[in-house]
Amino acid sequence: MNRVRHDGVLVVGAGLAGLSAALEAARAGARVLVVTPEPLLSGCSSAWAQGGMAAALTAADSPVLHARDTEAAGAGLVEAEAARALTDRGRETVEWLAALGAPFDRDADGGFVVSLEAAHSVARVARVGGDGAGRAILSAVVTAVRAEKAIEVWEDARLTGLLQDETGRVVGAAVGRGGAGRRLEIVARAVVLATGGAGGLYAATTTPGALKGEGMALAALAGAEILDPEFVQFHPTAMDVGLDPAPLATEALRGEGARLIDGAGRFLLGQAADADLKPRDVVARAVHAARMQGRGAFLDARAAVGEAFPHEFPAVFAACLRSGLDPRVSPIPVMAACHYHMGGIAAEVDGRTSLAGLYAVGECAATGVHGANRLASNSLLEAAAFGRGAGRAAAAQTGGGRPRPAPRLADLPEAALAELRAAMTDHVGVVRDAAGLSGVLALIDRLEAENGPAAPLIAARLVVQAALDRRESRGGHYRSDYPETAAEARRTRVRLTQPEMLAAE
Repeated sequence: MNRVRHDGVLVVGAGLAGLSAALEAARAGARVLVVTPEPLLSGCSSAWAQGGMAAALTAADSPVLHARDTEAAGAGLVEAEAARALTDRGRETVEWLAALGAPFDRDADGGFVVSLEAAHSVARVARVGGDGAGRAILSAVVTAVRAEKAIEVWEDARLTGLLQDETGRVVGAAVGRGGAGRRLEIVARAVVLATGGAGGLYAATTTPGALKGEGMALAALAGAEILDPEFVQFHPTAMDVGLDPAPLATEALRGEGARLIDGAGRFLLGQAADADLKPRDVVARAVHAARMQGRGAFLDARAAVGEAFPHEFPAVFAACLRSGLDPRVSPIPVMAACHYHMGGIAAEVDGRTSLAGLYAVGECAATGVHGANRLASNSLLEAAAFGRGAGRAAAAQTGGGRPRPAPRLADLPEAALAELRAAMTDHVGVVRDAAGLSGVLALIDRLEAENGPAAPLIAARLVVQAALDRRESRGGHYRSDYPETAAEARRTRVRLTQPEMLAAE
């Protein structure tokens, strides 16, 4: 295998978290190499985010109130210090992005326009063009990255393993580069994983299908601690139009007054004006139940948005039209779909993991700010705010010893992946039970025996085993056989030992 020595920081992933880390590392004086399997602005959840970025930006709000809402949504598992570290950086982060060129919506006085989303006590979500925040924000960051001479970007490299020295310190990564399957070892002073979530493990998802939890899996194989992998958030208003991934109908629609109804026009969560603005796990279960009962689930925005749809929510409107729907005259059929992974690689707010030399940011990381149920629009804030901190911390690293070869994992065939995705949606989704979870573990065993160890199977096993072990219902994790919430909130902490079947290269 060819080896490349990079005297600086290696960032794996090019969403908002990874590119924010790259910019800050470069501005701290480090040379930065960013590797990503697809062109910038492609294949990452950041670019697909519709709602916006949560931050205390008005006189009616404060970082303390924002942190309180974050903790309340997280169902007892939010780390208070991490939440406050996040919300304290809200305005600073939005203003940093605005200075880079992110075109946040502004009022006549130049202030940030904010909207209300579920489980927020006040309007605090800064938006761009109604529902285009993610792509617009990321575009501004991409422009800054391309202009930074200290940053090099490879847009054709996929992570296949982590390099460690004899002490276990992470000293680089193995990547596959180019269509011919060329493999390289990149030795670096520090590695920042920003590989995204695990939505591609599910058949019903709103995220890019390429995101299959592989960063989490490879970190786990290297010995990193994994935190709360069972907590997956299901968005209640994925558009049920037969597409993979499913288009998203942003939560901001409900913030504007759109209502969830069944096929007979009855409210799914009650008549109260704020009934549909409960935490996402509650709303997702209501949507799931209505569909399982054969009543159907629909988002009715005719009265709340109506003729304003094309300019108030252009992305949702365009997705509806592509699917033969006109949301101005018909309710949108919706379903609960995998949307965000709250668990992941255990990391501090500056990205430090349990392995020296390894940092994790964004959705692949679990910093404790989301707990069992992420507060809407906190993820873009976390990606940028904590991404910047990780970049600064990684830039200060000096490197380690001689790298050992990275283990080689199998590639999972498409047919096997499709079988896994269907089982994950059916049995590791909105509602779970021991029989379904055990069946998926048996499926993972079979697929591993047939195909060898593969990163998506390792990631799925982490999620499923932790869900089976958590015998309670909390936040995004609902067990129909254990519907009550335990009196004591406890975290799941997992460490793997490297399987003997993994042959070193």
